[in-house]
Amino acid sequence: MPQHITVENYDPEWPLMYTTERDRIAEILKDNCIYIYHIGSTAVPGLPAKPIIDIMAVVKSLEKVDIVAEKFLNSGYEYLGEFGIAGRRYLRKGGDERTHQIHIFQADDWNNIGRHLAFRDYMRTHEKERNEYAKIKKALAKKFPYDIDGYCLGKDDFIRETEKRALAQYDGSWDKLYIAARKAQYERKLSPSIEAGSVSAALLSAKGNIFTGVCIDTACSLGMCAERNAIANMITNGESRIIKIVTVMPDGRLGMPCGACRELMMQLCNEADDTEILCDYETKKSLRLRSLIPEWWITNVTDFKD
Repeated sequence: MPQHITVENYDPEWPLMYTTERDRIAEILKDNCIYIYHIGSTAVPGLPAKPIIDIMAVVKSLEKVDIVAEKFLNSGYEYLGEFGIAGRRYLRKGGDERTHQIHIFQADDWNNIGRHLAFRDYMRTHEKERNEYAKIKKALAKKFPYDIDGYCLGKDDFIRETEKRALAQYDGSWDKLYIAARKAQYERKLSPSIEAGSVSAALLSAKGNIFTGVCIDTACSLGMCAERNAIANMITNGESRIIKIVTVMPDGRLGMPCGACRELMMQLCNEADDTEILCDYETKKSLRLRSLIPEWWITNVTDFKD
């Protein structure tokens, strides 16, 4: 029997359904998982949608995803490979009355990752387009109740045009930095005295480049924080100004730079106090370096040279 297409009013249970499924997916992907996002219409408060939870997982390796395909099958998913989009792994659950679908992309596939996040965020903040999209979907669901191809084709022009506008104004720098930091983050046992990689950092330079670093922990205080490692990487490549920086702890949550890292960042250039530091990835809450070092001990910053 073909898929039955229904469009329902927004249900506040949808984010809870996403959270439950996210935890199951994370348990299957384990260390290969960088982040799992709620995307699609059910991720947009107030938007009517098919009651199907769309989920996007970003991973370090698609090959490692294929290795755990059987675990997804055991969780009720169909594992359909790329399914028409190169570099994707597509999974769905629920048969004709589908309940969930997963789109998995590798961390370096920003084109696909970015367009999903841009469209979602745009719909969350643009009421006019959100209402227009709702009308289109409800009309198509009535016209094509058992024709998913007709339903999707009917939305195609709106989605393409809206996606273009969304991408034109989308600032994905925090997402790029978080993903870059998580991609670099894995534990390395270098010797009986040195371990590295449990904490990672990524920064955006004034020239628009991303530099990453991981912590180096030694037995006798000769190590280096992830932030300082990323800064050293930036300096090695000829730059000295940080626009934004993120630090990721072993559990994936964000951490704040230590006092030594704050001091190093502050001394880098005249504009260093304006550096943004991400505090919470989900909400994109950030603060400026100046708020972490009030009444800084060097009062005449104009003496600095970039």
